[in-house]
Amino acid sequence: MKEKCKFRIGSLKFDKQGLIPAIIQDYKNKEVLMVAYMNKESLRRTLKLGKTCFWSRSRKEYWVKGMTSGHFQFVKSLFYDCDMDALLIQVRQVGVACHTGMRTCFYRRAK
Repeated sequence: MKEKCKFRIGSLKFDKQGLIPAIIQDYKNKEVLMVAYMNKESLRRTLKLGKTCFWSRSRKEYWVKGMTSGHFQFVKSLFYDCDMDALLIQVRQVGVACHTGMRTCFYRRAK
């Protein structure tokens, strides 16, 4: 059962650094492409642009996925989990998602 309710960014639970993990998934085949972090502003930018925008923890700056590579992620839907502390963003991926050139960041198998 899918519950539809009024979405408010302020209702989400961000961590002490003001971040929330975002799982990025292909909207057609449901493949997990990557995980990145968002703060309130990058989430606002994502919703406004219709493209994923993240907060870089290492560079301390916003980045729109694909701005330099051309491998954009166009947002199709956005979900939040039951605890309201994680996001699942379904996208139409243009090109590859991983900076290594792989389609997904999850290409290495542990077992």
